[in-house]
Amino acid sequence: MGFDQFCSVDRSDPLWDWNRTWYTDNPDFTQCFQNTVLVWLPCFYLWICAPFYLVYLHTHDHGYICMTHLNKAKTAVGFLLWIICWSDVFYSFWERSHVSSPAPVRLVSPTLLGLTMLLAVMLIHYERMKGAQSSGVMLIYWLLALLCATVTFRSKVFQALEQVSNPCPEPGASFLSRITFWWITRMMMTGYRRPLEEKDLWSLNAEDCSHRVVPQLVKRWNTQCQKFKRSEEKMLYSSKRVPHSENPQRQAVEESEILILRPQKKNKEPSLLWALCLTFGPYFFISCIYKLIQDILMFVGPEILRLLIQFVNDSSAPSWQGYFYAALLFVCTSVQSLILQKYFHVCFVSGMRLRTAVIGAVYRKALVISSAARRTSTVGEIVNLMSVDAQRFMDLITYINMIWSAPLQVVLALYFLWQNLGPSVLAGVAVMVLMVPVNAVIAMKTKAYQVAQMKNKDNRIKLMNEMLNGIKVLKLYAWELAFKGKVSDIRESELRVLKKAAYLGAVSTFTWVCAPFLVALSTFAVYVLIDEQNVLDAQKAFVSLALFNILRFPLNMLPMVISSMVQASVSLKRLRVFLSHEELQLDSVEHKAAEGSQHSISVTDGTFTWSRTESPTLKRCVCAKSLALLHSKRCKLSVPVSLQGSVAYVPQQAWIQNSSLKDNIIFGQERRQSWYQHVVEACALQPDLDILPAGDDTEIGEKGVNLSGGQKQRVSLARAVYCDRAVYLLDDPLSAVDAHVGKHIFDQVIGPQGLLKDKTRVLVTHGLSYLPQADLILVMMKGEISEVGSYQHLMATEGAFAEFLRTYAAVDKPVPNSSIQRLENGMSFCLSSSPGVCTASKQSTTADEKLSKKPKNPEVGKLTEADKASTGQVKLSVFWAYFKSIGVFLSCISLLLFLAHHLLSLFSNYWLSLWTDDPVVNGTQPNRLMRLGVYGAFGLSQGVAVFGYSLSMSIGGVLASRYLHQSMLYDVLRSPMSFFERTPSGNLVNRFAKEMDTIDTLIPSIIKMFLGSMFNVLGSCVIILIATPLVSIIIPFLGLLYFFVQRFYVASSRQLKRLESVSRSPIYTHFNETLLGTSVIRAFSEQERFIHESDQRVDHNQKAYYPSIVANRWLAIRLEFVGNCIVSFAALFAVVARQSLSPGIMGLSISYALQLTTSLTWLVRMSSDVETNIVAVEKVKEYSDTEKEAEWKHEPSTLSPGWPTNGCIEMRNFGLRYRQDLDLAIRNITISINGGEKVGIVGRTGAGKSSLTLGLFRIIEAAEGQIFIDGVDIAKLGLHELRSRITIIPQDPVLFSGSLRMNLDPFDSYTDEEVWRALEFSHLKTFVSSLPNKLNHDCSEGGENLSVGQRQLLCLARALLRKTRILVLDEATAAVDMETDNLIQSTIRSQFEDCTVLTIAHRLNTIMDYTRVLVLENGEMAEFDSPSNLISQRGAFHKMAKDSGLV
Repeated sequence: MGFDQFCSVDRSDPLWDWNRTWYTDNPDFTQCFQNTVLVWLPCFYLWICAPFYLVYLHTHDHGYICMTHLNKAKTAVGFLLWIICWSDVFYSFWERSHVSSPAPVRLVSPTLLGLTMLLAVMLIHYERMKGAQSSGVMLIYWLLALLCATVTFRSKVFQALEQVSNPCPEPGASFLSRITFWWITRMMMTGYRRPLEEKDLWSLNAEDCSHRVVPQLVKRWNTQCQKFKRSEEKMLYSSKRVPHSENPQRQAVEESEILILRPQKKNKEPSLLWALCLTFGPYFFISCIYKLIQDILMFVGPEILRLLIQFVNDSSAPSWQGYFYAALLFVCTSVQSLILQKYFHVCFVSGMRLRTAVIGAVYRKALVISSAARRTSTVGEIVNLMSVDAQRFMDLITYINMIWSAPLQVVLALYFLWQNLGPSVLAGVAVMVLMVPVNAVIAMKTKAYQVAQMKNKDNRIKLMNEMLNGIKVLKLYAWELAFKGKVSDIRESELRVLKKAAYLGAVSTFTWVCAPFLVALSTFAVYVLIDEQNVLDAQKAFVSLALFNILRFPLNMLPMVISSMVQASVSLKRLRVFLSHEELQLDSVEHKAAEGSQHSISVTDGTFTWSRTESPTLKRCVCAKSLALLHSKRCKLSVPVSLQGSVAYVPQQAWIQNSSLKDNIIFGQERRQSWYQHVVEACALQPDLDILPAGDDTEIGEKGVNLSGGQKQRVSLARAVYCDRAVYLLDDPLSAVDAHVGKHIFDQVIGPQGLLKDKTRVLVTHGLSYLPQADLILVMMKGEISEVGSYQHLMATEGAFAEFLRTYAAVDKPVPNSSIQRLENGMSFCLSSSPGVCTASKQSTTADEKLSKKPKNPEVGKLTEADKASTGQVKLSVFWAYFKSIGVFLSCISLLLFLAHHLLSLFSNYWLSLWTDDPVVNGTQPNRLMRLGVYGAFGLSQGVAVFGYSLSMSIGGVLASRYLHQSMLYDVLRSPMSFFERTPSGNLVNRFAKEMDTIDTLIPSIIKMFLGSMFNVLGSCVIILIATPLVSIIIPFLGLLYFFVQRFYVASSRQLKRLESVSRSPIYTHFNETLLGTSVIRAFSEQERFIHESDQRVDHNQKAYYPSIVANRWLAIRLEFVGNCIVSFAALFAVVARQSLSPGIMGLSISYALQLTTSLTWLVRMSSDVETNIVAVEKVKEYSDTEKEAEWKHEPSTLSPGWPTNGCIEMRNFGLRYRQDLDLAIRNITISINGGEKVGIVGRTGAGKSSLTLGLFRIIEAAEGQIFIDGVDIAKLGLHELRSRITIIPQDPVLFSGSLRMNLDPFDSYTDEEVWRALEFSHLKTFVSSLPNKLNHDCSEGGENLSVGQRQLLCLARALLRKTRILVLDEATAAVDMETDNLIQSTIRSQFEDCTVLTIAHRLNTIMDYTRVLVLENGEMAEFDSPSNLISQRGAFHKMAKDSGLV
């Protein structure tokens, strides 16, 4: 057991960490060092000295010293310290049995310290016995102990200050403060005075943090999976004895029957629901108890109302009874409010923990999922699991108790109704029973729509993700419209489903708004019709009405809960499927050497495949070459693979994180400055650091957008070298760098004299010049090792390898050694160690590296802009934008229908009060049939109004969704490249996923509920004022109080919602980044660090969410108090004015007052929800104000259809800059290129080669001068008119998921014959013909199921299809092998013979036969002539050609 495991079970606490102890402003020792070295040092000292000291004391007896107060104090303190140490030990034992198994150090160190304290106390006494007045041994021990304890104490103090800089006041709050949520008032006051900021947020309570919540769920889920696996194994392997039969044929039949029956049982899955219940159930159970008490208290109101009406009718009753009932009503409603809010608090906290656990579990799973399973779940799907599905669980948990609570409320309500009206209640029950199947059908349909909706959403987010990843390619090819069309198609099918769901929603709303009224109508009708003597008086009518109002809530909620459960069950299934995906086989690579083997890596008869269903990619491997298999990215079918020591991996396509360059290289390791400097210099990164705006503190954009291909690859290599591992797997790291840099890196890093000379290096390479220096060469052919041996051995055997070498060796000549070499087409770099020889260049480089050398300020190096929370009230323009997107006409109709519904509702109840006040003649009411008919007519009209507004609101929501999504998509696609470099893709994905989901589903229903509760409140106030005009004295005062509380709350609530929204994006950005780099993270075994980072981001997000849910409860309690006051005053004034008040009006007044509390709470909750959710519209509209590119097309087009016909390019004094505050990256370029010329463009990194092509495609607009193509000024053209008429083969071959054909021709503008011809010329015809689906072969996300070379050839096929007169190659053959490079070059020469070709050259030999070569230096033209002339001029080009061994 190492120290790491001794100190912490999960090895998260190392013994020593230079970053904490040395490379820091605030040095500290690790926890492990404090718990071991600092505790043990004084202990060991005393135990070593004690035997000698005891012998010394024994031999030097100076007589006995009497016991003094000092001796007693020493003994007492010693024993006290001893008791403290032992209590620490016992606490560790308790922790072991109750919470979790503590690390061994938690037992060992206190035990050792306790024994040492006992020894110290005994020595003190022995000294007294032997007459020793003072002791050097003991003094040194106590000083040592004090010194070590001081260091630990200082560390504990700093930890406490750091950890909880702003602790949550909840744990220390009093009982009263907790039940009234008074403890959050301080934050609310801050939020009212000024907009809340991140620093105002409290730390999360420990029990809500990811590190506590997620492991619990993961542990329970793993237990479920284990159970399932065990039962599956039992099922598969349980042998069923077949009874011996005389007839062998009969026996066979019986066996086959068993085989047929077996699979039937196999549909049992591990239960995620049960795992969730076990994890969160115990805490959530508290909410059930609160809910039960609240449900019972709910029925106290109608009972008191009955007593009050009785009191008004009975004029002989003493007044004090009325006042007692009013007071009792206030007390009961207040207690009910407190309990209800505690219930909601428990629910919301459970929901929050559930979301944390789900996100954590999904993140952890994504790191271990196998590549085959990874292909079934796209990035979009997995992001949706985190954003949408986790949110669905959170929403459900608030309502889930209604599943048992609603039936309970219905049963209780019916019981009291029976008491009141007798058997006629059964008519109402019958109506309710009839409603159940209607709701069930609606729920079933909703579930089907929900599944379709999520599928569409996944596809849309997946496509958006890919578009944002490959946005540069979309712009270069002018493909934005094709992909916009694809997204719009998916969106349209999504909206079709939404529309169907909206119609269903309207029917559902109609049924549940009409249900309580129909129940009341049928009950009253049966009651008065079955017996003429049945009189509907005030007591019967209004107590029943109060009960019907109680009944309305569970009936309203049930469909909502059912649909919420339906949505959650869909999410639960998706989540279970993802969490059940096949994981990587941990045993596929043994990380220890095979017995008796001297090899670092050994593979015996290996067969490897990407997934179990595919045919093997590698067969019969007796050693390892393809690197993916070595860190178990592939499925192992049959093979022992063993690997000795730790691994570092450099992938073929570099994975770069969105953080500083330094962080990308150090990659979470200890900071070692001198080693870091070595690595940077060996990987040829020093010159790059000199020209980056903030040196190695410069922020690198997502996927390294502001680095060139070569720089990304060098950073990726530097990361591996810095990590200092035993085995290095290098997957073609030298492909993207120039031959000279490659040579330098090989010599300094990989080669026999490089930094890795003592390590095992497995290098996949196309560079033949490195092979002579390899110890062992494996030659791969069609997935098998065809030859193996040293360079000399393979050359001697004269096999395929030797033949291949003879064919291509001339192309790949070794670069001569010289003391100063040129990097990337000529950047000078010093290889000699003598000072002053090196003259590293310091000028601008691509994208955001353009600043000349300045004092390195980290702020200058910032690139991405984090999502910022807007402050203050949501502007009215945002609401107006939403209503405009619905349509003003539709909005007005919805409002009118709403108003009509509520007016009809008021009239019907007022009519009921008039009915109850009808005089009784001969024990019956004469006008009852007329009263009943009008009451029924009012109800019918209400139903029509409800259906109308429900339908119009839902359709309006769909129209708004369509308009807002289309305009955002258009705005984002119209943004220039600089916008995508600055904006993290997580922000954009968040807009298209979470914010659009809010606009689609939440906003329409919230607006509907807001309007409903607003009209309810106004109606209630009007009725109460009509009944008891005295209340008008109180209502304005309470109204002001209500308004103040609401504004006070909304100021904080709105800002908390914004902070929560802003802190959500980084979770997805980090997750996206992780998914792209899983292979690297796994190879470096950095999973724990990334999990910790993800957990921190989730906690940071919940830090803003938690106060917002508490603020909701704070508000609800205060508002319900206002509502309870109104109820009490209505009752009180009714008691005061009982002489002048008819029982009907009083019943009406108090039954409305009883509803008021709920309506008020809902109104504020909905008004704040409207304001907080409308922020989604604000976020979506945000991108309409950002800077846009030039117009895509000019109408009418002035260009002839065949333009450009010649392909002449003329640049006049051309210059461009990347940002307004930067110098020109290119200046004074004046050249003229004739049609059909082949021009090579060369120059060192940052000379402006790529910038020139970006200028030609107007990805960056000209700052000065013009470019003419065939005499047309390109600045006057629409961007698509220009970009679709010239073609580029970019450096990074980007493919999108979809068919091969779609990747070649997204607009479907070419025939299949033309596509096949293009594939034939790009040498892919044989490969594509061999695929099962030919042109319809599915490319996975990013084209991962094709090799880089094949992707590059597909890009060539795209160019061949378009066959424009101008072709630009941007280092297009950098990442391909010699053979592919030759194929590409020969195709370009034959197929683009009459076209103008501009090539940014990596390998100079590819452009030696070009018409002319343009040499750029510092963004200016240095030379421009034919290669032969330039060589004879002996200038910059001659020097490069010489360095490349071409002259």
